[in-house]
Amino acid sequence: RASKGGITLSGGEVLMQPAFAGRLLEGAKKMGIHTCIDTSGFLGANASDEMLDNVDLVLLDVKSGDEETYKRVTGRQLAPTIAFGDRLAAKGIEIWARFVLVPGLTDDPENIEKVAQIIERWRNVVSRVEVLPFHQMGTDKWDALGLNYTLRDVPPPSPELVESTREVFRSHGFTVH
Repeated sequence: RASKGGITLSGGEVLMQPAFAGRLLEGAKKMGIHTCIDTSGFLGANASDEMLDNVDLVLLDVKSGDEETYKRVTGRQLAPTIAFGDRLAAKGIEIWARFVLVPGLTDDPENIEKVAQIIERWRNVVSRVEVLPFHQMGTDKWDALGLNYTLRDVPPPSPELVESTREVFRSHGFTVH
């Protein structure tokens, strides 16, 4: 199936360079190219309304629904991500919500339920939820940088855990991948 193409700005964090991203998105829209940004939403305040007017789709990572877990995972607060999602919903910008399932870190059933409840706030624009099973494919990057990778010994989630997590989002009425 042909998708007719498009451009996705990701990172790192695309909203760390809002002026550049904004110009690129504006140019793409002028050429009729579908536009997407992949973000944690933490820096959503950096995105001007003009920039968002040129965004067709946002891949929004909701790392955790629990404030303490979110802080442990990201070192940041959850509120800016929620505020950015609220803003996208108010503007009618399509969201694919993403949740990384990390055994022993984000897999607590209460946390998963809280993520689903947060995403429900944006029901009018969330067209899918993606449950992304944790993997070790980036370990070599940490090694190359000489950094301590604290998740080195974390196994990927079992297929059963992935499916039960997807079922939580389905129970909230979402299309889940």
